[in-house]
Amino acid sequence: MDNSIDRGADACCQDPSRTLGMTSPGSDEVRKRRCRASRQQQSGSHKPGKARRYMKRRIDEGVYNHRAVVWGKRHKTLNLRRLRIMHRKISTSALIKICTLALICAFIAAAAFAQELPAAKPESVGVSSERLERIGAAVQKSIDEKRIAGAVTLVARRGRVVWFKPQGMMDREASKAMRPDTMFRICSMTKPITSLAVMMLYEEGHFLLEDPISKYLPEFKNPKVLVKPESGSPYTIPAPREITIRDLLRHTSGLTYQWNDRLGAMYAAANVGHGLLPYNGTIEDNVKRLAGVPLLFNPGERWEYSLGVDVLGRLVEVVSGKPLDEFFRTRIFEPLGMKDTYFYPPENKLERLAAAYTYYADKGLNRFPDTPITEGSFVYSADYPYKGPKKLFAGGAGLTSTAMDYARFCQMMLDGGKAGSMRLLSRKSVELMTQDQLGKISPEQGFGLGFGVEGVKVPLAELGSAGEFSWGGFFYTAFTIDPKEQMVVIFMAQLHPTGDLSLDREVNALAYQAIAD
Repeated sequence: MDNSIDRGADACCQDPSRTLGMTSPGSDEVRKRRCRASRQQQSGSHKPGKARRYMKRRIDEGVYNHRAVVWGKRHKTLNLRRLRIMHRKISTSALIKICTLALICAFIAAAAFAQELPAAKPESVGVSSERLERIGAAVQKSIDEKRIAGAVTLVARRGRVVWFKPQGMMDREASKAMRPDTMFRICSMTKPITSLAVMMLYEEGHFLLEDPISKYLPEFKNPKVLVKPESGSPYTIPAPREITIRDLLRHTSGLTYQWNDRLGAMYAAANVGHGLLPYNGTIEDNVKRLAGVPLLFNPGERWEYSLGVDVLGRLVEVVSGKPLDEFFRTRIFEPLGMKDTYFYPPENKLERLAAAYTYYADKGLNRFPDTPITEGSFVYSADYPYKGPKKLFAGGAGLTSTAMDYARFCQMMLDGGKAGSMRLLSRKSVELMTQDQLGKISPEQGFGLGFGVEGVKVPLAELGSAGEFSWGGFFYTAFTIDPKEQMVVIFMAQLHPTGDLSLDREVNALAYQAIAD
């Protein structure tokens, strides 16, 4: 017999704790039984079949003293039931660690995208650095001629930034130079972001695009259309159908803006906000007031730029159960790394908000006045990002952002809804959003779900590609996304009225002429 095994058996008889790894109080009889069992195992004199049956029975009873082959409830033994629970706890703990590690990896991937978009030498992505300088020259010419105070321009191709230049002043009177991270009032460039939010909820199965908006916002039930006869008082008639979510996305709802000569005064009388003026009310308040005003035309009848995307902002709130600013922050801005995009910038970032200017032919370039500007029934200001109650999250006009932040949004759309390893939207939804949705409603204009689409109805007027999609903002900002050339162009200034300045379109054309492959 193996002497080591025999010594182990003797040790067991002398001190069970040496084998068990614990103190086992018990009688001498217990130790003797333990010794006999151990020696029988070593000598082969025991009956394996019977022992195994006994072991199984005792295991079923839930008592198993590991390695000592001692069975009994009177002794300090390991409980199998506890052992199984402990195993489950260990497994759960390990699973939590694995999940935590996975989340950290996902965060790192998100953080990687959240950094500045990578820069590259223009020639490495088929762009001429020499020709890109023409963008800077055009912007500087407008600065020198005192048509604008300053601007930031950005060009990216194939996911790489090849041109990113601040020029001029962000605040001429304070002698503050334009910075790469200058914040701008992007106004209607808010609309594509709200449209993205709507399509994200659409993909989650909350609604169909053909659903009537009244299904979610009952105040729009049974809409009426304004009729203004040549003589006599205006009256309303029932609309032949209700406004759909698609109508709101493509601006065929029958809603309009305060500058409309037929409905503008009624909007003002109803205290309907547009986002470019401090407003004492929420998006819910505003949309309910808007719903009480008649439509300009039957839904689906024609295209009219409108407050419809503000209504969609309220739809996002109702469906998601979150305020619009929170939905934007948690579902879009944080995943994309848009750290400088807000409805109302925090106090510590307001110093980076560019001053707004006006240009009139007889007055030249001047700082936007402290009081609002009135143009007919349309009244607007430049102080809404930092003055007033700050309660209105205008989905059609309210955001401030930077050139780089907005480039991140554009790159995500260019990449078919993906941002690094994250996906905000499916490729098919991006395709739907960037296809013309107007058809015969507007024979010459192409418009998708939140974006203007160029070259699909009529030939391109300037350099570009058929199918590029774009839009701009009230205070002279603009962007273009070109899937064919894999290019993004951003222009940011702060000017209104512009005095018919065409610098934004010049910058876009100059970006295209720099393509050299």
